[in-house]
Formats: sequence, structure tokens, C-alpha cells
Amino acid sequence: MFPHRNEVFLMTQYVIDQMLEQVRESIRSQDQDVFRKLFLGWHENFQMQVIMQLYKHERMQLYDWLAANELAGVFQEMEYEDQFFTLKEMEAAQAAAVMNEVSADDAAAFIDKLPITARKESLLKAMDAKKADDVKEILSYPKETAGAIMTKEYLEIFSNQTIAEVMAFLRKTGQDVETIYYVYVVNEAGHLAGVVSLRDVIVHDNKTIIEEIMSTRVVYADDDLDQEDVAKIIQTYDLLAVPVVNKQKHLIGIVTVDDVMDVLEEEVTEDIGEISASKGSTDTNLSAFQAAKKRAPWIVLLMFLGLITANVIGRYEETLEAVVLLSVFIPLIMDSAGNTGTQSLAVVVRSLATGSYEKKGIAKMLRRELGTGFFMGLICAVVLVLTVSILYNHLLLAVIVAVSIFLTLSVAALIGAVLPLIINKLNIDPAVASGPFITTLNDIIGLFIYFTIATSFLEYL
Repeated sequence: MFPHRNEVFLMTQYVIDQMLEQVRESIRSQDQDVFRKLFLGWHENFQMQVIMQLYKHERMQLYDWLAANELAGVFQEMEYEDQFFTLKEMEAAQAAAVMNEVSADDAAAFIDKLPITARKESLLKAMDAKKADDVKEILSYPKETAGAIMTKEYLEIFSNQTIAEVMAFLRKTGQDVETIYYVYVVNEAGHLAGVVSLRDVIVHDNKTIIEEIMSTRVVYADDDLDQEDVAKIIQTYDLLAVPVVNKQKHLIGIVTVDDVMDVLEEEVTEDIGEISASKGSTDTNLSAFQAAKKRAPWIVLLMFLGLITANVIGRYEETLEAVVLLSVFIPLIMDSAGNTGTQSLAVVVRSLATGSYEKKGIAKMLRRELGTGFFMGLICAVVLVLTVSILYNHLLLAVIVAVSIFLTLSVAALIGAVLPLIINKLNIDPAVASGPFITTLNDIIGLFIYFTIATSFLEYL
């Protein structure tokens, strides 16, 4: 038995191989009926995995045996590179027919990534005029806004319609929309006036007027709203979709929860890239040279910041010459400072991304991080006093290292919290206060604290 689209199934390569062999057997025997019975019973993602492992001449056969809407379902499961080469293998008319069946937001996302403007225009020209206009409208919005990620396939009705009329409308058009769980109500001017859930439509009598059951308190997103804020709306109100309106409050599209999941993945990937100073190079499809080119500017910058660290050490050369043992604890001070700052950075960037800092207040967050650094420093100081005293039999040295680590961790936690807040106030992504940058900055401060204290007690060492 192979997985059906309605079954939850953990795919293994062994099962994929079996499915692949059955498809190939139907192609060898030229049995279209057997192929369609098998293939169309599987989930689109499984279909995609099988198709991508076929040879080109085998895929060409499948393109003849599958309708445009059936290929569109598989197309939407693919990564961009696979989508590009799949459409390139098809005849121009068939490629356009598939794009007509793909949801407008997915079509826009694909066309936007095409590297050649002429190819974009050619594909849009070959598509159905209405679908092409929808795609162009989505492409007209700035990237990462509600308008740029919305889909045009949604249901809208009028408040004076009856349940019976709406049910007839759903049966006729329900297959062509992104989601049918919400039906949006507009007035004669096209303004968003209310929303009705599918449950309300089903449970009420056929003669009931929509105006009697619709909710007029509609949560919506403006077309220029940032995609992260759209995701927060859906998360906050537990919605499956949120309507998008333009400046005139006309309903122009919807953003669905699956689109939001893609947005959250993009934002997390972007933040990871920022925090790790590897922005733009997290894509595993990039070559080693391309990845290095994107990472190198940060590394060069951090290298020059590292020279400041070296100058701090050089400034206290006499102290180190007098007590060489002090050099043993340099890595400990630097690593502890960098790690503590990065932890605070991660906490604050996360709070900024989720909006939780707005509920608690900036002052409370800073007090918390300073307190956290204080207690971590205190714990580490106690441990070091005992450890250094035992290992090196030098109580004053143990106290110097312990006090240094206490002050360093307290300051490092505060810097790791303050820096992203300042950057956020400047309307810059706070994640650019990257982990390596915070680490280097706290290294410098930690060493300065350590050598200042050590120099003050040099005559007693």
C-alpha cells in the first residue's frame, strides 16, 4: 500500500523508489490509465518527489498525461530551481496553462525570481489575461508587504444574499479559491464590510440573510503592512487567513496561514544570517565562492575589530611581562564575555521579533538582562575563586580574575541587550547586531576590565 493524499505517512527513500518504479513501469507499458490511477492518488508532495527523480524523457511523457491543474499542484510543491527547469521542459502553451492554474501569489513569487525580464513578460503575455493582471498587481507591491504575499483567489459575497445563494456560489467556485473557511462580505462599493465563517454558513437555515449572521468586526491587514506584522495578526487572532485592503478599504486579496509559515521561515533564516554574520549565504545552493563573497565583508570588519583587541593586550604588555600567569586567563575572560553578550542579544532580538518587549517594557527587559549578567557573574566569580586558588595557589590572582569575570559578565549582558534596542530605534533590523560583532565588542571591554584591575594590584602579585 502506498500513501494516499488523506493519509499521514512518513516517507522513506525505499517507498519513494517503489513508487518511482511503478510510474516507470506504466510509462514503459504506455498505460496512461494505470499511471493516473496510481499517481493522482498520492499527495502532491509525493508526486513531486517521484517526478524529480524521473529522466527527462519520462517527465515529458507525464506532461502529456497530466492536465494543467494536476501539474499545477505538483509545481507548487517544488523549489524555485525545479519549477524553472520543469516549465522550461514544457511547450510554451502548456507552461502558460500550468501557470494559469497556479495560485496568483505562487505564480507571482515564481515570475519575480526569473532572471530575464523578457522571459517574465513572455510568460505573463501567454497566460490568461485575468490571472496575468492578478500576478502583475501582486508584483507591483514592495517586497515583504501584505500586498506582495497575498493571493487573489478568495470568496466574496454581498450582505443581502441568502445562505442558499451562498451555498450555490461555494459549490460553483469553491474549488478555485485558496481557502473556503472564511467568506468575506463586501458592499456595493467593494469595501470590506464583514466576514462569515464556513461553519456559520452550514449551520444556518437556507433563507437566512448573510447580514444577520456576519461579523462586522473584521481583522484585516493594509496592503503595505510588513509581512512580519501580517504574521503576528494571524498568530494573535488564531486566523486561517486575513483579508488585505487597499487605502480605499477595498478588499483586494487574502494572506493565508500557509503563506505566513513561509514568511516566518524566511524571517528566521534572515535573522540567523544576521546574528551569525552570514546573511545571504545560508542558501546551501550557493557555491563556495559565492558564500565566501557574502561572508567575507563581515569577517574583514571583525578582523579589524580584532586589531583593537590586540592593541588592548599590547597596551598592558608591561603588566603581562611582570606577571605572565595573567595571560592564562585571557581566553577565559574573552570567551565568557562574548558568550554572555550573544545570549542577551538572542533574547532581545527574539523579544523584538515577537513584540513581547512592548508588553513588559524596555526598562524591565534591561533590568532583567543586567540582573542575569550580575548573577551569572557572581556564580562564575565564586567558582573561579575556588578553582584558581586551588590550581595556582594564588588567592589574590583568584580574586582579580573573579572580580573581572563578575564585572565583565554584568557589562556584557547589558551591552548585548542595549545594542539591538538602539539599532531597532534607528529602524534597522536588530539582528545586524550580530553575534560575532557583539562577541568582539565584549572581548575588548572584558580585556580592558581585566587588565585595569590586574594593573591596579600589580605590586601585590
